[in-house]
Amino acid sequence: MDKIPFTKEGLEKLRKELKNLERVERPANIRAIEEARSHGDISENAEYHAAKEKQSFIAGRIDELKSVISQSEIIDVEDGPTDRVVFGRTVLLFNLQTDEEVSYQLLGPYESDPENGRISVTSPLGQALIGKEEGDEVNAKTPGGIIEYEIVEIR
Repeated sequence: MDKIPFTKEGLEKLRKELKNLERVERPANIRAIEEARSHGDISENAEYHAAKEKQSFIAGRIDELKSVISQSEIIDVEDGPTDRVVFGRTVLLFNLQTDEEVSYQLLGPYESDPENGRISVTSPLGQALIGKEEGDEVNAKTPGGIIEYEIVEIR
């Protein structure tokens, strides 16, 4: 079983989501199912079917979160080298084709949020960056084609 890398904050966020699903969402959903059942014939009861569908989603998400949390490994982003790209580091990149700078923090797949500058170490760009140093050129194979970057700074 492979470990899933997390920052302490990222894992805590998943634990809070799990706690909310188990203690708030699931009980509220059970009450909604009971309420919908009390209205009589459930075969044509849209509220009942929607609540049952939501119940399935909640159960699936709880199972997923429990599995991910059990496989998690907290990696202290303050530890490790600062002269090369590793998990948790923020990398300032210069796009050699568009002459634009972009900054990304490399995190685990469950903390990834590219629109907010957080990419997964398992993404094509994340994999290309791991182990590289300032000044290195990196080619990332993306759905839009190969993008060339130069590593300007590692923080």
